[in-house]
Amino acid sequence: MLIDSATIFVRSGKGGDGAVSFRREKYIPKGGPDGGDGGFGGSIILLASENIDTLLDFAGRHHWYAPNGEPGGPKQCSGKAGEDLVLRLPPGTLVYDADTGELLADLDVLGKRDVIAPGGRGGLGNERFKGAQNQTPRQFTPGDPGIDLHLRLDLKLIADVGLLGMPNAGKSTLLSRISKATPKIADYPFTTLEPNLGIAELTDHRRIVFADIPGLIEHAHKGQGLGTRFLRHVERTRLLVHLIDIDPADHSDPAENYRIIRWELEEYSKALADTPEVVVLSKIDLAGGDADREAAVELFGQALDRPVLTISSATGVGLTELLEACWAVLNESRDPEPGWKTQPVKEE
Repeated sequence: MLIDSATIFVRSGKGGDGAVSFRREKYIPKGGPDGGDGGFGGSIILLASENIDTLLDFAGRHHWYAPNGEPGGPKQCSGKAGEDLVLRLPPGTLVYDADTGELLADLDVLGKRDVIAPGGRGGLGNERFKGAQNQTPRQFTPGDPGIDLHLRLDLKLIADVGLLGMPNAGKSTLLSRISKATPKIADYPFTTLEPNLGIAELTDHRRIVFADIPGLIEHAHKGQGLGTRFLRHVERTRLLVHLIDIDPADHSDPAENYRIIRWELEEYSKALADTPEVVVLSKIDLAGGDADREAAVELFGQALDRPVLTISSATGVGLTELLEACWAVLNESRDPEPGWKTQPVKEE
């Protein structure tokens, strides 16, 4: 189960107090001050770690404390520093101050570290205060307190391409055909209940990471269906692939279905709606004969007045062209439009 949000309380360690001590040795009646400094408190460190793809560990445990530093000792011995507490999070996690809403950290790169709450500085022992005018100091300073924070963790999956569409538009089937991902596939709506990631392998060792999210319906921004909660997982993508069923089971208009999803994107986030998009008519193998397919694609293209790709995930038709078009847009190395097909690809 994907847990993509959690709220936790963290506290870095308090610094240890400085010590007040005087040297006591046989035959040395006036040894002088030798109180050591306190140790630093442990810090709270965030780390984007591999092999972690959910916030499950933080949904069940809400309090995280780093150890305190130990107080100083005699003979100028410093106290032991508290160990840092490293919170291992999935890459793509955004960390907010839960009280103010301020973004504190963005773990957008694997291996990225962020000291979110430094440990308290250790206090000074009385040995630090000795001098010609103060040969027997009894002063010391306490360790600095740790830092308390309420954090809100929001996970946004890191992918190159986000798959969008109505329920049963064929997103999960497409992901299963172009990658080794195994999302749930069935002939009823909302089979996808949580985002899925898959890596498509192209020729010449090229890779594209796809994210499939649960389908959207009209008024999703008002909470209808599964709402727009999962759209956060395509906010980081550089390209959206919008799948439209060429012949919906409910006999709805494919062009109108496209407009509905576009409206929901606008309502959710203008920035997401402005992300480059590839429009794809899916399930062309179910659209009847060649003439019927061509007519349906031409009618759809005229309604949108833009290039349209056509695919069949069941038969594999058009999948290579789709991946190459995605690669071209992602790398901006060439204009992908000349290679897009505005007519269905015929099976050989």
